[in-house]
Amino acid sequence: MTSTAQPSAQPAHLTPLPPGLDEARAKELRAANINPRTGLATDYLNHFNEAVMLLEMIPDIPECAEDFLQWRPLSYAEHFTASNFAARDLAISAYESADPALRAEFDQITGTMTSILVAVSAAMLDATQAATRAKLAEQATHWVKPLVAAAGGLINGGSEADVDYIMTH
Repeated sequence: MTSTAQPSAQPAHLTPLPPGLDEARAKELRAANINPRTGLATDYLNHFNEAVMLLEMIPDIPECAEDFLQWRPLSYAEHFTASNFAARDLAISAYESADPALRAEFDQITGTMTSILVAVSAAMLDATQAATRAKLAEQATHWVKPLVAAAGGLINGGSEADVDYIMTH
């Protein structure tokens, strides 16, 4: 039996460029690891992946909670401004030029991740038991990881259906 279902997202080299984006600019964005179709870079997700990595370590190494408590939220522009990312000005410019609806959806997801991480950080400050911190870390990881995947899907131009498929397989 063969499937007739078609994938919902085409590879980047087959998908038409957004209106107003010429091939030279697209090439510049690709060289900087910025998706020319969305204007977003996955490098920003490193900011959240760092927090997730620390959270995942807390159950086995409770001292990592102190490292997690040092994590601070950064906007997309703040992240790139503070980073060593070679094309940080290009990343910020591309983000600012991105489709407003896509950017709003992306900002909503990253804002949700930030809210979760800030709330968990505050709860960990109040926690007196390592076991409580470990439970908070485990729960936060389960909330944030799917959001990181969803944000990555938006960056890479995938649809919500693509993200749902990835999360279930």
